[in-house]
Amino acid sequence: MKNNNQYVVIMAGGIGSRFWPFSRQHYPKQFQDVLGVGKTLIQQTSQRFSALCPPENYFVVTNAAYYELVKHQLPHLSDDQILLEPTAKNTAPCIAYAAYKIRERNPNANIIVTPSDHLILDSYAFMEKLKIALDTTQWSSKIITLGIEPTRPDTGYGYIQIEERQYDEVKKVKMFTEKPNQALAEAFIESGDFYWNAGIFVWNVQTVISSFEEHQPDMAEAFEDITADFYTERENESVQAAYSRFHGISIDYGIMEKSKNVYVVPCDCGWSDLGTWKSLHETLPKDKNQNAIQGNVLAYEGVKNCIIKTPKDRLVVVKGLENFIVAEYNNVLLICPKDEEQRIKHFLEDAKNKKGEKFV
Repeated sequence: MKNNNQYVVIMAGGIGSRFWPFSRQHYPKQFQDVLGVGKTLIQQTSQRFSALCPPENYFVVTNAAYYELVKHQLPHLSDDQILLEPTAKNTAPCIAYAAYKIRERNPNANIIVTPSDHLILDSYAFMEKLKIALDTTQWSSKIITLGIEPTRPDTGYGYIQIEERQYDEVKKVKMFTEKPNQALAEAFIESGDFYWNAGIFVWNVQTVISSFEEHQPDMAEAFEDITADFYTERENESVQAAYSRFHGISIDYGIMEKSKNVYVVPCDCGWSDLGTWKSLHETLPKDKNQNAIQGNVLAYEGVKNCIIKTPKDRLVVVKGLENFIVAEYNNVLLICPKDEEQRIKHFLEDAKNKKGEKFV
């Protein structure tokens, strides 16, 4: 049921560098139909929360360069609902900006913060867990993150450990761990006390602002000083000045790991962050040889366990490749073993330094 005190903040400022060359600075993956379903990832994200809050309670935080993309893909949003960051400073500033702006409209706001480019296959299970989180934070100072029940010892995700064994639906968090090595990830899975960190948070606006005041006072002061300019023609200029007053930091390092009132709601909802080519391969339909193919492709013998994503107006012929990424977009072709996809960020930097900005 929609609640006028419930708000959704969609973080949409990243460039998805691990998904290069498909995700580019001028056209990041959140604005593309990555899954081939007729809707972009940010459109799917926006639609996902439609049952929880009215359309005027949506806010998208993005880079100023992506204003037109947001406006085109989410035309129901007013300019006041599109929060433009002058520069990328990680997730804590964008969440603080949204929280302080929402407080000016509704000091009783209960807020969901979500990335713009994740996949949720089981929407019903996801909504049920979100309702538990929202009911908890509405009248308490708890900070809640959704924890995904892990299916494998993945080293690409952050992990959340709960305190001892708890049987409540809302579990106290003991610690966060960023991207462990393989041995540690295996130990986490075996213990049964760890969840993947989905980067989806729920809190009321007073709690999140109090958290910034306690743990990121420079950031809190910068936004507090410009609250009178929200919803006015002075907002963009004032936000630009505010961003010059603090250093960037992630919400995990800046708030979550420092706070004592963090809880997790475990969620088994078919989640993927779609952060890498390997994760997209796991999500897409596959042929009998476990190839996920999007494009005009002729795949011959020996092509196994590959992800191939190429333009439909170009014929691509592949033979004898196993466990590879083949991706072409906007004059960049990537051919890389899936097991080495962590090097894609290095490829991107080299392309920028040696070949120029047009390839990034």
